[in-house]
Amino acid sequence: MMNQPVVLSVQKDISDLHRVFDRQREAFQSGQYPSVQARRRLLKRLEAMVIGHEREIAQVIGADFGHRSADETKLLEVVPTLNAIRYAYKRAARWMKPQRRHVSITFQPGRSWVIYQPLGVVGIVVPWNYPLYLAIAPLTDALAAGNRAIIKPSESTPLFAELLHQIVQSRFDESEVAVVTGGPDVAQALCSLPLDHLLFTGSARVARQVMKAAAENLTPVTLELGGKSPAIVCPDYSIDKAARSIALGKFLNAGQTCVAPDYVLAPAEKVTQVAQSVLEYARRFYPRIDHNGDYTSIVSGRHYKRLLQAIEEAGSAGATILRYDDVRAEERKIGPTIVLEPPRDCLLMREEIFGPVLPIVTYRTIDEALGEVTRRERPLALYCFTNDKRLRQRILMKTFSGGVTVNGTLLHVAQEDLPFGGVGASGMGAYHGFEGFKRFSHARAVFAVGFMNGSELLAPPYGKLARLVGRLLIGRRRQAQRRVRQLRG
Repeated sequence: MMNQPVVLSVQKDISDLHRVFDRQREAFQSGQYPSVQARRRLLKRLEAMVIGHEREIAQVIGADFGHRSADETKLLEVVPTLNAIRYAYKRAARWMKPQRRHVSITFQPGRSWVIYQPLGVVGIVVPWNYPLYLAIAPLTDALAAGNRAIIKPSESTPLFAELLHQIVQSRFDESEVAVVTGGPDVAQALCSLPLDHLLFTGSARVARQVMKAAAENLTPVTLELGGKSPAIVCPDYSIDKAARSIALGKFLNAGQTCVAPDYVLAPAEKVTQVAQSVLEYARRFYPRIDHNGDYTSIVSGRHYKRLLQAIEEAGSAGATILRYDDVRAEERKIGPTIVLEPPRDCLLMREEIFGPVLPIVTYRTIDEALGEVTRRERPLALYCFTNDKRLRQRILMKTFSGGVTVNGTLLHVAQEDLPFGGVGASGMGAYHGFEGFKRFSHARAVFAVGFMNGSELLAPPYGKLARLVGRLLIGRRRQAQRRVRQLRG
């Protein structure tokens, strides 16, 4: 009997989810192609919602983490979210315009073009590490594309999930945008609906379950995962400058960032200098860990213990552990930690770390460094530090990753005109800006026959005209092929 209220609550959450989905599907069917003015009105409401509740958002996210600086939430979540909304608002009309396409002489005088049509109802499953930005940024793209959306926030940030539910409900009709709260059962139910698109941000393990659920309805998915994003410090680059960028990108949000540098590859002769410089910049950013309002807590006790065990495992196996401050169990804080030369089979080198722990491994040649990267599954981000253009190009051509920042960290994610997404084990599909608009649209091909339809002259029964046209078309292709061979020769 003790568990009965929980069961009833889950059933109610799932029942509400189905009701909201049916209502959104019906609303979409009655207005399948909203005007640019209608889309902009939704984006304006979204902007006003974020601005109007900025302080509450920062407070509840901080409470969910145990502690996170309100300034960090504003800079890393509120500002990028507003930038995304404003960028889409300004460009929605341009994105919606039909795109003219080439028509070969064979089908003249016809015309070809592409129109971007809304998909319908989009599901967005949100992780806990950046709960505002990773909910509203994809929602922005979905609304700009003319869709309805259902958002499922993480149960690991319950206070924010409830706040998001309330503020969305106050600004939007549930037929436009809805937030459903609850645990994994509700997320599973959302992924199992016959959605028109599903975007999931989270772990690869859960992504496999998401894909299985979506496959039952042939729902297309976008997966934003993570992986072990490397930072390659090349021999020509300033150690001081690289260390500052790496420390900033790694220890923001206490390393709980999907595109944070997960490990560093440093020249063997400079590895000690790299480690000491990164740690020195961490000390400058965060002079102390305990009762430091700028330093974020680990989100949960389970994750906190996992990180401590991973550090202990590496140390026991012979890795050198460097830190300037100890852990603070009462605040769930782990000070910035450097792990020099961890074994390749330890947890820190097998799995995404998602915490303020940075392994540094050495390489003797760039080929050795590239081999270390390419042997692993493809990461969400890659960082290389070099002023040598040829070396930069070589690194870009020899590696795979979702995105890249050169001579910095994290910054490619903040560019609204660049796609954000993974590849291979780090995800599939991309969004942000125009890529996000296209992600949540159907590119519909249209061909309009001109004043005459020449192809109808070639209808059966085939005769001399059909054979003549066939010879001409095939002959022209062969002539082109001969010309290409001549040029190559």
